[in-house]
Amino acid sequence: MTVSVVILTHNEEQDIERCIKSLSLTDDIHVLDSGSLDSTVDIAKANGAFTSTNPFSSFGAQRNYALDFLDLKYEWVLFLDADEVATKEFNLAVLDAIRDSENDTAGYYCCWKMILEDRWLKRCDSFPKWQFRLLRRKRARFIDFGHGQKEGKVEGSIKYISEPYLHYSFSKGWTHWVQRHNKYSSLEAKARTENRPPLKNIFSKHGSVRNPALKSWLSVTPGWPLMRFLMAYIFKLGFLEGTPGFIYCVNMAYYEFLIKIKMRELRRKS
Repeated sequence: MTVSVVILTHNEEQDIERCIKSLSLTDDIHVLDSGSLDSTVDIAKANGAFTSTNPFSSFGAQRNYALDFLDLKYEWVLFLDADEVATKEFNLAVLDAIRDSENDTAGYYCCWKMILEDRWLKRCDSFPKWQFRLLRRKRARFIDFGHGQKEGKVEGSIKYISEPYLHYSFSKGWTHWVQRHNKYSSLEAKARTENRPPLKNIFSKHGSVRNPALKSWLSVTPGWPLMRFLMAYIFKLGFLEGTPGFIYCVNMAYYEFLIKIKMRELRRKS
C-alpha cells in the first residue's frame, strides 16, 4: 500500500526538483500547475511526475480539483507544496500512518519545520503547526481559510503525524516573500473579519482548531503585531535562534501589522 502525492505549482522551477526527489514513498507523483511561465512543468516531467494544468482560484479549490480530476493511483493522497521537502523519516511516518489507519480514519494533520538560512526556527515559528495534508479519497474535502485552506466536510476522524517535513518558505528570497505576503494579508484580513471562528475554539485541545481562532481574535487586540514579536522572540525564546530568528520574527510581526490595518480598512468600508 502506498500513496499518491499532489504538488501545487506556479513558477516553481527553483524548488520543484528537490521536492519531487524527496518523495521516496511513492511512484505516483502529480504536479498540478496553474500556468507557470518558467520551466516548472518541464522539470517536473523530467523527474518522473505526471503534470496537469488548472487555472488557480484558491488553494482549497485547487486541492479539490486534484481530488476530482487527476488520475490518482492510490486511495490515500498527500498534498505538498513545491517549497516543501519530505525527509526520510517523514516518508516512513506517512507510510506507517496509512498502514496502521483504522477504517474510520479520514486523514491526518501534518506539521513542518520552518527553515531559514539552514536553521530550523522551532521557537520562532511555534512548532508544531498543523495542516490537513494526508487524506483518504472521497472521505474529505477542503475549504478556503484565510490565504490557505483547511479541512471542510470530513467523513471520519482526523489524526496526527508528529514527524515533520521541511518548509523552505524563503527559498525565493525576501522580495518574493514580501510580495506574496502582501497578497496573503488581504485574504487573511477578509477571513478574520468576516469568518472569525467561535471564541470557544480558543480553548480547544487541538492546535488545528485552536490556532486559527487565536489568530483571528488576537488580531483585534491593541498592539497585537508588537505582541506577536515579543511572544515569539522573547517569551518563546526565539532569540536563541540567532539572526535568522530575529529576521523571521520581525517580518511575521510586519505581516500581522498588514493584516490588522487591512481589517481596519474593511471595517471602515462596511
